[in-house]
Amino acid sequence: MTTSDVIVIGGGVLGLTAAVALAEGGRRVRVVSRDPARDTTSAVAGGLCWPYRVRPEERAVAWSVRSFHVLAELAERPAETGVRMVAGTMADEPGAAPESGSDGWHASVPGLRRATPDELPPGYGSGWRARMPLVDMPSHLGYLERRLAAAGGTVQRRPLTSLAEAAREAGTVVNCSGLGARELVPDVAVQPVQGQLVIVENPGIEEWFGSAGEHAGTTTYILPQPYGVVLGGTAREGAWSREPDPATARAIVERCARVHPKLAHARVLAHRVGLRPARSSVRLETERLPGGALCVHNYGHGGAGVTVAWGCADEVVRLAGGRTA
Repeated sequence: MTTSDVIVIGGGVLGLTAAVALAEGGRRVRVVSRDPARDTTSAVAGGLCWPYRVRPEERAVAWSVRSFHVLAELAERPAETGVRMVAGTMADEPGAAPESGSDGWHASVPGLRRATPDELPPGYGSGWRARMPLVDMPSHLGYLERRLAAAGGTVQRRPLTSLAEAAREAGTVVNCSGLGARELVPDVAVQPVQGQLVIVENPGIEEWFGSAGEHAGTTTYILPQPYGVVLGGTAREGAWSREPDPATARAIVERCARVHPKLAHARVLAHRVGLRPARSSVRLETERLPGGALCVHNYGHGGAGVTVAWGCADEVVRLAGGRTA
């Protein structure tokens, strides 16, 4: 077996981003992933840069702000990176008190402002407007793999049965195994939050829309991507099924059609289900494995993987003993 300075476990957006940051910092990196990037939970994600279901809040905001700025730069090359800057509205849930906007996220995003009443769909009393990074996740994952290869890193498709197995091949192990951390660590605190979405033909929608309560079992989001409009969604804690439910799909389309009526008749292109790797708090810390290898854990990001990926990657580099970008 070939050896590496660093093995990154997991080929989703968090693993690939951390691997890129490490490799571009001079480390010899190998990503080991059971699944190709196109089959990871990251590939199913809607791709809006906005913190959602991720704790602890203060650290998550800092990671998100860092990622916003990196993604905004990548949006200057959308065909290459899969990232675009798109205007849109994040509405507070109907009947909910308006978000205060006092946290670092609202204060740090350039141009983020309160929505005016005429910018909100019927039934929504408050919200926020901004141009945000919107990421075509399959395209972006391919970009990250190419960028990793250019920095000298490699990707290997195979399962790992334990952290100890990885530690026999590298002095540093970065654990970005997502939901797989339940068995790999093992850490039963990681739980799935099922997200179902529907992809439809775009009837002319140019802006994104979202409304998602922190603990709500259903959400409403409309994300125009190059391959169609992503409609969502659900947030079912503890649900393991990856099979789309027809009734749920109909309800998703109905909710989104209240915002954009044309969506009620848009042709359905695909149904998707992903399992967000949720945890009461992201685990981003180090431990020594038997035999002395350093393990940097980086998992439990819930529904905010792409949103926090670059901020977390900086911290992974620091914890692994290297420099940040």
